[in-house]
Order: sequence, then C-alpha cells, then structure tokens
Amino acid sequence: MTIKGSCHCKATTFEVAEAPQTVTQCTCSFCSKRGSLWAYYVPSQFKLTSPPQNVSFYRWGSKTVKHGFCATCGCGTFTETPDWSTGKPDFDNPKISVNSRLFDDFDLDTVEVVVIDGKNLW
Repeated sequence: MTIKGSCHCKATTFEVAEAPQTVTQCTCSFCSKRGSLWAYYVPSQFKLTSPPQNVSFYRWGSKTVKHGFCATCGCGTFTETPDWSTGKPDFDNPKISVNSRLFDDFDLDTVEVVVIDGKNLW
C-alpha cells in the first residue's frame, strides 16, 4: 500500500511503499526540536515525487546524517542516513527516515512509537 506525504505548502512531495510498523521518536537535540516521528525505509521504498531542488539539507555534528526539509515552508521531510541498528553507522546499508507526521490520509495513532535516547547516544 503506497502512502503519499507532503510538507505544509506541498512544494515537497513523496511516497513510501508501505505503512510503517513502528515510528521512532528520537530525543536528540535536533529531532526533539523538530518534533518528527521517523518511519524507516530502504532507499528503494522511498520516492521523492517533487523536484529535488524543492528540498534543502542540513547536516550537524558528525555530518553523517543528511536532514531534508522543504526549501519553501521549512517542514522537516526526510533524512538520508546510514543504518544505526548496531549502534554504529553502517554506510553499506543506507536508510531513508521519513517524517511520518507528514503522511497524507494516514492514522498515525495506530502505529507504535519507539523512543530512542538520542540525547545520550550521540
């Protein structure tokens, strides 16, 4: 089941291949200020459906994660990140984390929220 999403102004649009089983709330300084709930996908499950120039990127700290946001309205949309499931960055297995709060016509209340302690992990 494809799920579509967009930023507030709809200049940045995307779709993912399926509904997330869980979403992640990270407590790091950036994610907590952003308020995102991340749904993780392999790159082939994510498709940017708007022009790439509508997305700007921000990298902080180690510059390992590329945080995308709409260049027009500023909504945090998705990130390009290595797999962190082992606690260390696995660059051979990239992930796309999507701000699930931006999904259109999707009941986010039906999905389990997993909290990770990014405040103390990195």
